[in-house]
Order: sequence, then C-alpha cells, then structure tokens
Amino acid sequence: MLTSIVMKQLPRASTRSLRPIPGASTRLQPHRLYHETPQSRASVETARSLNPTDPIANLPPAWSGPPITKDIRPQLDVTKRVFNPSYYTAVAETMKLRSKYITNRSIFVEGSDMVSLLLGLGATRADLDALQRVSDNLYSDPTLPFRRSRNGRFCFDFSTRSVRRLEFQPFALSVEEDFKRHDSGQIRVFDEVQDELQLNTAFQALLVFKGMICHGVQTAQRPRLDYSSDKWVCTLFNLRTVTTPSILGEPALEGVHTDGVDHTMTTYLGSKNMDVAANSAVTFMHDMNEETGAKYTEIKPQNLRSRVQHRHFLDTLLLVDTENKHSLSPVLPVDETKEATRDMLIFFTRRPVKKGDGGHISENIDSFRPHEELPMEVPLFLPGAIYGKWE
Repeated sequence: MLTSIVMKQLPRASTRSLRPIPGASTRLQPHRLYHETPQSRASVETARSLNPTDPIANLPPAWSGPPITKDIRPQLDVTKRVFNPSYYTAVAETMKLRSKYITNRSIFVEGSDMVSLLLGLGATRADLDALQRVSDNLYSDPTLPFRRSRNGRFCFDFSTRSVRRLEFQPFALSVEEDFKRHDSGQIRVFDEVQDELQLNTAFQALLVFKGMICHGVQTAQRPRLDYSSDKWVCTLFNLRTVTTPSILGEPALEGVHTDGVDHTMTTYLGSKNMDVAANSAVTFMHDMNEETGAKYTEIKPQNLRSRVQHRHFLDTLLLVDTENKHSLSPVLPVDETKEATRDMLIFFTRRPVKKGDGGHISENIDSFRPHEELPMEVPLFLPGAIYGKWE
C-alpha cells in the first residue's frame, strides 16, 4: 500500500486549495454494514422451486440491506420489485440488450429507453432529475486543465449478489493498457464521489443495469488480471469537459485508446452550449489494429467500426474494452465567446489484479475493503452466465 508521505506527493485536485463549483455540499452518512446473507423470502424460494428460469428465481434471497434510520435515503432494492410489472419489462428489455451486447460486443441505448429501464429497476423520478445536476459539484482534475472530476471505486460482488462502495485508492493507466498520454503511468488522486451521487437511486440502477449486461459475458482477457475471481472492480468517474475561448476541451486527449478494463460504460448527463450539430464529442469505435494514440482525425477508415454521439440525457454506450479501441472528437461551442460543457458518468469495470505478479500498475492500489466513511451497498439482479465467442 502507498504510504501517507507518498500520497501527499501525488498529483491531486485538493479540496483545500481548489475552489468547488458553487453549490457543493457533502454529508457523511451513518455507517452501513457489509452485506450479509439474510433469511429467505418464502415467495422467492417458492418461485425457485417451481420455475428456476423465472426472473424471481434468479434473485438473491430477500436482502435486509443496511440498517434503516430516518437520516438515510431509501436505497434501490431490486428484490422488492419482483411483484411490479414494470420491473419484469425492464428485465426483459435488458436481457434483449444483453444478447445484442454479446453478439456485437458493444451497444448504444437511447436515453429515453434508459429512463424506462431505470424506473423499472426502482429508480425514482426525483433522483433522475437530481442526476442531471450532480456534475455542478465537481473539482478540478489532477492532470487535465479542461476537466472537472470526481471518482469512486465500487465492487461488483457476485458471491453476495450486491454492489458496494470501496475505500479510496489512487488511479493509474499505463501505455501497456493501450493508454498513451502525458500522464500515462502516473498515479493520480481524484476527489471522491459523494453521497449525492452514490445514494441516488438512478445511479444505483445504472450499476445494477451494467451488472445485468456484463455478468457472465466472456471477453478477451487482459494479462495480470484474475479471471477466476467472482469480484469485479468498477471505477466510476463523474466528469465535466469544459471548452472556453482560451482552451479546447477534449473528452479523450489521448486519442485512440482502451481503458485498461474489461467493460466500459459511458452515460450522458447533459451539456451546455455544446454544438451537437458540429459533431461535438462523437465516439468512434475502432478495430484493435488501430494505432494507439492516433487522433480521431488520423484514424484509418478500414479500422473504423462505428460511431455514436451522446445527445440526450442517459444516452448510454457499453463496449467490450478488450476488443474495441475508441476515440472522441472535442467539445465545440455554439457560442465561441462562452463556456461549453459536457457532463458524463464513466464506468470502468474489470477483474482484480493478480497479487504477487508485480507487473500491473494497479497491483498496490486495488483494495477490496469497503469504504468506512461513505458506505453504500445495494443488491444485484444476476441473469446467469451467457457466453460469447470467447467461451
């Protein structure tokens, strides 16, 4: 583990020296316990015995969740949605998307469809509205002057069928992971995602959605990751890319790259003064033969697989990161005299680093300890393993 002396020397968007965007506020919630196996709900157990293929049968036993106090917001719990028709519609539609993902190795879901899916999984409309404002409370990025950011680490734990918040760790990507930028290989420290995001039921539904899509899907494997583990690390970034009259905001300054993970999901929260018609922030997906670090204007046509543009709230792209490189165009303003912004949630999900191998940049910053000051844990719905071409 990194010592406190080393930590102080790392690039950091310090909350002491940097001024937050107006309106920022944080509140630590009472500690919530690690997931424990509870007593089963009779109706769920009955469904398992009568029809194992029924969606109810794939749910974990009734989950008691964290202790309930008047100070804790209600959390997403898919096990309490099993008698709601909209839940079954959301599960069925997500399974269709999952099948498409397995075949095509990427999917783009329109925001209007994502709204229906998240509501079906239990998100509230109030939290959907709040999600569009969460990026107003970001801090300066540790290495990119045109970006404001926060991040947080989560664990998809398929043994407990839950996703929970993990303790703070620095972040790094290397050239060996197909990420070529001035800060490649540099250990970076981001300000942490707070309760206003992680306790938002729409955000939690996004985590559940990603777990449903990716669980059991076989992919090309990265070296030095433990593919025997039933736990995945999900590093979440809340990012605002900013273009001003004096600086161009580039969502992918590194050019063509991968994210060093197994599955990447990007969800659009909104923008201001961004010229969508001028092809701002278009995502290009490339064959793995495309040169890492090439700008989107330098890509070879034969290596271009597809392009998408996040335009509407909750537009979401998922891709198998080990099988698709990608790049993005910059954020261009409608009014060049004013600031243009683009707000995103980025979910990087991979297996844990093999311990003792010594060759992975994240080996010593890959803890699975739960976060003591910002705890969060919600149950998952798991569809079971469906294997793709890498079986």
